[in-house]
Amino acid sequence: MTMTDTLVPFAEAVRRYEPLIGLETHVELGTRTKMFCGCTTTFGAEPNSQVCPVCLGLPGSLPVVNRIAIEYTIRIGLALNCSIATWCRFARKNYFYPDMPKNFQISQYDEPLCTDGYLDVRLDAIGHGGSESGGTGAERGSTRTVRVGIERVHLEEDTGKSLHVGGATGRIHGAEYSLVDYNRAGIPLVEIVTKPIEGTDADAPVAARVYVTELRDLLRSLAVSDVRMEEGSLRCDVNTSLAPRGSGRWGTRTETKNVNSLRSVERAVRFEIERQAAVLDAGGRVIQETRHFHEDTGTTTPGRSKEEAQDYRYFPEPDLVPVAPPLEWVEQIRAALPEVPSARRARLQKEWGLSDLDMAALSNAGALDLVAQTVAVGASAADARKWWLGELARRANEADIELTNLAITPAQVARIAELVAAGTLNDGLARQAIDGVLVGEGSPDEVVAARGLAVVSDEGALTAAIDEAIAANPDVVAKIRDGKTKAAGFLVGAVMKATSGKADAARVLELILERLSS
Repeated sequence: MTMTDTLVPFAEAVRRYEPLIGLETHVELGTRTKMFCGCTTTFGAEPNSQVCPVCLGLPGSLPVVNRIAIEYTIRIGLALNCSIATWCRFARKNYFYPDMPKNFQISQYDEPLCTDGYLDVRLDAIGHGGSESGGTGAERGSTRTVRVGIERVHLEEDTGKSLHVGGATGRIHGAEYSLVDYNRAGIPLVEIVTKPIEGTDADAPVAARVYVTELRDLLRSLAVSDVRMEEGSLRCDVNTSLAPRGSGRWGTRTETKNVNSLRSVERAVRFEIERQAAVLDAGGRVIQETRHFHEDTGTTTPGRSKEEAQDYRYFPEPDLVPVAPPLEWVEQIRAALPEVPSARRARLQKEWGLSDLDMAALSNAGALDLVAQTVAVGASAADARKWWLGELARRANEADIELTNLAITPAQVARIAELVAAGTLNDGLARQAIDGVLVGEGSPDEVVAARGLAVVSDEGALTAAIDEAIAANPDVVAKIRDGKTKAAGFLVGAVMKATSGKADAARVLELILERLSS
């Protein structure tokens, strides 16, 4: 057995070693055309149907900078509290890879557009030191803010996509042959590089996940990208290193490439901490290399040795003039920035009167925007939270989909809450109305009418059902008359059954107690 065949338990690893993390996040910008040509950027088109001489790097073709991509990058830099360069330029990053049609990438090297910023992220009570980290972080119920320094935000072009056919892993090793789709080559790509994130200790895996989550929400609010990790428009490289506690130095880092889900960001950091601790415990040396993350096992495996900057032979791109954003333009972009997600959450939490735990629950469930939209069309915050975090979250979990993918709109949820408040529906009937909306039977009102779901409000019908329940249960009646009013719940249940759940349970209880008090 080698030193890498075993892992050190996470709690033990972070007790003896200090983790240091850093993240490089790649974001495909949502521009209509590519970075240096007029090809469209629509996801999912037929392979190699969105290419031209420029993005294929054919001789004689010349790139032209996409102005909207520059604007979007400045927007991101300002939102991340960065300084915006008054003059910068693109460089050629030279390397060979099958999906790189020119054998170089137009990128920014020593003169990025945005530098020296930060993003504050909050490690909330829910999930703080959570299940992935074994609860070894800060105490549950506590909250702390971590300031993540941003080293740079620079602009480049994306590569194509290699498809390895045959074999069991989908990777080049073991494949029968490979195909290349250049549709993605040349799409504007922003790289957001953090400074080393120190002091997270046992919370390092959670801090990594929370940072990427907050960054994703920020980018979405800026309307610069759809940030769909499942489609590759948001990809994350996770750097992790360990050093003995008290050593005063940094360890050798590994870079886990193209992690494609928020949960996997956390798992990749956790695994690397456990793996590197085992290597160091065995007297080995951590190798500076890229690694691949495996979703099925939660493990990483070696990729290639990590290049240094000189390996890419950077030099200024001779076919592009420098970029010099006018100060007035930058200030216009700054003035148009929307409310950032953290400020919006703080405002909504105050408006809705929620605790930190309640707000964390909304965020963790992906329900914050849905609740806000439901409130905006007339529902109370309490009702909106009740339905989205309760019945609808359960439906989404059963279907293994996101809440936003349920076939019901915030306006429809608000209408169901309104029908319950008006007494037209009770909670049980409202759940049936939700059933109908989700399967496409129409609006809540149409479902209520078609299924006959309205609450029985005819006092005569309710009285008859109550009389039957009283006559059929004399022993329960005796308990109620002896002062054991909780027993009335049994009679309420009988009436609800007799009316197929269409009675108002609170009104039924009132009528039962009135009848038996005389």
